Amino acid sequence: MMSNKEVETQIRKKYEAISPYLDEQSRRIWGAIEAKSYGHGGISLVYRATGITYKTIKKGLQDLEKGYTSVHRLRKVGGGRKKLTDREPNLKTDLEYLLNSTTRGDPESPLLWICKSTYQLAKELQKMGHKVCQRSVCNTLYKMGYSLQTNRKTQEGKSHPDRNEQFEYINEKVNCFQRKSQPIISVDTKKKENIGNFKAKGQEYHLKGQAIKVNIHDFPDKNKGKAVPYGVYDLTKNNGWVNVGISGDTAEFAVESIRSWWYQMGKLVYQNATELYITADC
Repeated sequence: MMSNKEVETQIRKKYEAISPYLDEQSRRIWGAIEAKSYGHGGISLVYRATGITYKTIKKGLQDLEKGYTSVHRLRKVGGGRKKLTDREPNLKTDLEYLLNSTTRGDPESPLLWICKSTYQLAKELQKMGHKVCQRSVCNTLYKMGYSLQTNRKTQEGKSHPDRNEQFEYINEKVNCFQRKSQPIISVDTKKKENIGNFKAKGQEYHLKGQAIKVNIHDFPDKNKGKAVPYGVYDLTKNNGWVNVGISGDTAEFAVESIRSWWYQMGKLVYQNATELYITADC
């Protein structure tokens, strides 16, 4: 007995061979006959294999029950309801504009926090003059390459009531600095590492029995301490810079890291800079 995948492959091959010769009416009749031949679940099989919608296949089944007769008059080329993107030519552009500041985890966007549901996006698009609903937004997002993702642990408890406005303000300031060709950097301390002969994850090739020997425990060395990597990321140029120190993760170390970035890297890129905008996780 063939699996559903094998059946779908078989249906797809038949459809690809016959589809060039089918018109609107004969396509739904063919889909209905094919679905009927597989019994329960046949409509789903044909839909997944060919893309012929459930509604179309069910209409074909109704035609078969009533007694199908061919009608020569068919819809003219270009007839029927227009695609949403044809009726709303600026829809994708406006939707991308909204997503630019709301997509979580996009490293190219200055604003990385806010997420909007398809209902909220639909309301925003309606305010911009588009005649769309939540379902239309879902379909458009799917065609643009977006998909539903599983949940991730990102909730951090109760948020400030003005949190959204705060990040919108930061986003606007970043865009303003970018328009003026002024530097904007994002700064943060990276994962601290113990200095010394400690075990590291991963494997390396060595002769049998000659693996590198490391400390049994991962307690920090009181004399060597920890390495503190402090990252500076240039949002506009998409360049990163890291300063590694062994002092405490203090405000003085942060300021010194930014100062070092400016003299060693930033000053060379932004020779006419008069301002510096810094975003940081406090």
